[in-house]
Amino acid sequence: MTTDFNNIIPEGVLFNLKEIQEMHLMKVSMTKKLIYKNEIEAVRIASKLHISRAELIRYLEANTFAIAS
Repeated sequence: MTTDFNNIIPEGVLFNLKEIQEMHLMKVSMTKKLIYKNEIEAVRIASKLHISRAELIRYLEANTFAIAS
């Protein structure tokens, strides 16, 4: 079974870190760590960091795996 992140993540171009946390995907602190470790690409607009929907889906798909029972 694979997760279809296209159906889970709402339509939009960019999401700020608080919006990502409100979607219950990642906490703001974890997202910042991933950005600063260059594991996820972000865009800075004024003083806020944003992640594109496509980049968010790319990261989640690359880091999702099934745990065998």
